[in-house]
Amino acid sequence: MRRISILGATGSIGVNTLDLIARRPDAFQVVALTGDQNIELLAKQARDHNAQWAVTADPAKYDALKAALSGTQIQAAAGPAALIEAAELPADWVMSAIVGAAGLPPGLRVLEQGGTLALANKETLVAAGALVKSTCARSQARLLPVDSEHSAVFQALIGEDIAAVERIIITASGGPFRDWPVGRMAKATLQEALNHPNWSMGQRITIDSASMFNKALELIETKEFFEVEANQIEVLVHPESLVHALVGFRDGALMAHLGAPDMRHAIGFALNWPERKDVPVARLDLAHVGKLRFEAPDEQRFPALRLAREVMQIGGLAGAAFNAAKESALDGFISGQIAFMDMAHLVEEVLDDLSGSAGLKDDAISLDNVLQMDQMARHTARTRIDARH
Repeated sequence: MRRISILGATGSIGVNTLDLIARRPDAFQVVALTGDQNIELLAKQARDHNAQWAVTADPAKYDALKAALSGTQIQAAAGPAALIEAAELPADWVMSAIVGAAGLPPGLRVLEQGGTLALANKETLVAAGALVKSTCARSQARLLPVDSEHSAVFQALIGEDIAAVERIIITASGGPFRDWPVGRMAKATLQEALNHPNWSMGQRITIDSASMFNKALELIETKEFFEVEANQIEVLVHPESLVHALVGFRDGALMAHLGAPDMRHAIGFALNWPERKDVPVARLDLAHVGKLRFEAPDEQRFPALRLAREVMQIGGLAGAAFNAAKESALDGFISGQIAFMDMAHLVEEVLDDLSGSAGLKDDAISLDNVLQMDQMARHTARTRIDARH
């Protein structure tokens, strides 16, 4: 029986992971589940799966979590230090699904201990790719991709030599604004940005998909995860979201990974790796699908892609600054302080403001300087948002 912990159990990735675990109760033992504000769901998950620990990131929610678990043997804990403790509990496989930069410290702790980390938190590699990879090399930890695109690339590379790879193509649905002119996108509402045509995801990642900031992060993540050059990575808009990624080899061959737009496939692959087990996702009927469409992304309407390439060129701590500025811009849009297209403008302004910082190109990346750059970028972004009012 494999011991499983899920960091970020109450989000869509965590919920889908527990769905797969529930289908094979004799195969898995749940050690720890963590969440943030949704205490009712966290407590229910812990009860349903007989977890040993349930942890909320919010210290103010400790009493509510403790009360919700009364009458059980489940240990309750709260706060950032408790998240680290949850990551340190002995487990054979840990899902990293905490949204944003907050997922970096506990995920890194799993890797420091030499564990297996299934990475759904793309910000971990964007903000601290070099640190993550050096930690894995030092501790012999294993990193498994859970983003559908990176899982697809990972699967396409099984048995292949990365030196034979000429290019990696990750796909994007184009989101709800794929055909919108820039003028209309500038006036897009929060509700319109949440109307994704293919995927069912949480609020923040759905908006990131609409702006293609999600794809921008995935560009950087691809470079870090597979250790390829930035100019080897391409983005292709594919409205059907059935081809998740393609790998091109030096002999001209393209190997594509296809599947229904259901995160349980990528989660299930990582959960059962190195084996393949039954996963309850729809099987594609390509005759019914009929046709697949592809087009180049319009970087005028989706400038996040251009910014990601600039960040990869800078290197150092630029990824940490980019991610933090993006998260702050997203907060600003959700709260109604800035418009949809202003998010990319704000991120570019923050990168420009920090370009003179000696630390931005610092190659000696540690958790401390990643978190310091994260805070600098957030402060800069908040100052600029406030200045708009």
